[in-house]
Amino acid sequence: MLTLKSVTKTFNRGTASEKPALRGVDLTLNDGDFVTIIGGNGAGKSTLLNMIAGVYPLDSGQIILDGNDISTLPEFARAKYLGRVFQDPMRGTAADMQIDENLALAKRRGQHRGLAWGITKEEEAEYRKVLTPLNLGLEDRLNAKVGLLSGGQRQAVTLLMATLQKPRLLLLDEHTAALDPKTAQKVLDLTQKVVDEHHLTTLMVTHNMHDAIRLGNRLIMMNEGKIIYDVAGEEKKKLTVPDLLQKFEEVSGGELANDRMLLS
Repeated sequence: MLTLKSVTKTFNRGTASEKPALRGVDLTLNDGDFVTIIGGNGAGKSTLLNMIAGVYPLDSGQIILDGNDISTLPEFARAKYLGRVFQDPMRGTAADMQIDENLALAKRRGQHRGLAWGITKEEEAEYRKVLTPLNLGLEDRLNAKVGLLSGGQRQAVTLLMATLQKPRLLLLDEHTAALDPKTAQKVLDLTQKVVDEHHLTTLMVTHNMHDAIRLGNRLIMMNEGKIIYDVAGEEKKKLTVPDLLQKFEEVSGGELANDRMLLS
């Protein structure tokens, strides 16, 4: 479903603040893979997702999604293939628009838009149906402005928006990091449910090593712009947090320096 071939990216090239972010990353995801990504500060995790989404141009390499070379496509042209949820709950929704209007925008992603009536009764019924399992009471608040919702509620709506039109690839960039632990757990449970139901190929960046082990069928560890560890299947299921810390020291030659990861 996704292939990265020798992808490189350096920021501020040729200046005193030059920063190599990705150093020849090779990665292949099969259809339906749910891959969690961990690593220290500046490891290249978020940059990797941004490169796939087209936020930054490639320095070199190739990105192939579902057989199509998207390496040179601008960000807006890739949007119809991708679903994305950001760390900041405010980024994925339009605060001044209603819940049903936000969902309608997501429903029409990549489609031609005319001057017909905005939201049909059939669509309203569909939105109630997808909101009900959240157990947040949002199915009865379709006309509420999204800006009035809590961070967890907005993130749940954003996740639904990202997957309403089944994307070829779902990108989750620490999408529970700004939430309290109880709400974060609800959003993670919803994430697993949505990914499983729709058989979505998914990349999830997280600082929580327990979540990285518990969720998905594959885990990759990054350090200094490279993938240094890639584990899947039964071997991943048997991992513990001490195992991950030991593996990081073995392959990187140093201790993990990331308070958020260690404290989580």
